[in-house]
Amino acid sequence: MDLGPLRPYTWAVLLGVFVPVSWILDVVLGPGVVVFAVAGIAIVPLAWFLGLATEELGKLAGPGVGGLLNATFGNATEMIIAVFALGSGLTEVVKASLTGSIIGNALLVLGLSMLAGGLRHKTQLFSREASGTQVTMLVVAVIGLVMPALYVRSTVLPSQVALREMSLGIAAILLLAYVLGLVFSLRTHRDIFNPVTEVLEKPRWERRFALSVLVVSTALVAVESEILVGSLETARQGLGLTELFVGVIIVAIVGNAAEHGSAVLMAVRNKMDLSVAVATTSMTQVALFVAPILVFVSLMTAQLMTLDFEIFELASLALSIAVVAAVVSDGRSNWYEGALLVIVYAVIAVAFLFHPP
Repeated sequence: MDLGPLRPYTWAVLLGVFVPVSWILDVVLGPGVVVFAVAGIAIVPLAWFLGLATEELGKLAGPGVGGLLNATFGNATEMIIAVFALGSGLTEVVKASLTGSIIGNALLVLGLSMLAGGLRHKTQLFSREASGTQVTMLVVAVIGLVMPALYVRSTVLPSQVALREMSLGIAAILLLAYVLGLVFSLRTHRDIFNPVTEVLEKPRWERRFALSVLVVSTALVAVESEILVGSLETARQGLGLTELFVGVIIVAIVGNAAEHGSAVLMAVRNKMDLSVAVATTSMTQVALFVAPILVFVSLMTAQLMTLDFEIFELASLALSIAVVAAVVSDGRSNWYEGALLVIVYAVIAVAFLFHPP
């Protein structure tokens, strides 16, 4: 097979060695910190190729279908990890990884992008209208996520049946909001999102090759996710970390590794519109698409995943979105704003590290 299309991604091909290594260590050592770490590293190049294959298929299919493909597969890695975690009964880790993914994209991904791009370009511009729409969608999502927590904490004897039904209802409404957002950005107001959906680039991969990479990457991510989740609890106890910290920080970073790299790379190339789009679109995907879908997926497991999140998580989420809204409001960025976003993320990470279980 001609490996020409893969030559620019030598680093990812080399990191792919960790895939078989994780299988061997899982058999030889069993669940533990080493297996968890190696499986986490192995997921990074797989997620990268998964994202590339989706991007290439989007170019071949056209902007409309391409946007839908990116919406469906953009967060495939963290969805696969979450599904395996739900099957293992790690509901709290899954919920923490969802909030961690949103916080990570809002502060770490966007912050590193602005920092890296700002060090090469004094001031970078992006669409205020497009980013503002994404932030508004996030505010709607936060309202949906806050309501179950308010119900539980404002009721003397909250009913678990009512909480489950409320979570299912809100999940359905959030999915509707996401579908309406797709119609808005891909159909009725696509001119606002031109930098996101209308970038005219010629595909570098043939359709068959892109499909093959997509299928193989997805299958391998599923295998690695099973190994990662199988070692998660043992690794967590061995490192003395809480489920909240593991979900919000570690699992969220692993699940979004591909997006982190691509967003920073675009910013360095002075494509700040695309970089901001990657971060903000991923946030809305997690809040309005991934979280509701996982609620319905959990119906097939022993325990339904409700939308009753920790108050500490929700407060961190709300503060993160408030900071991002302030930063993107003028449609301009520089390295200092990026550094401040990363600093806020570091503060939140330290707070979660010391948050009691």
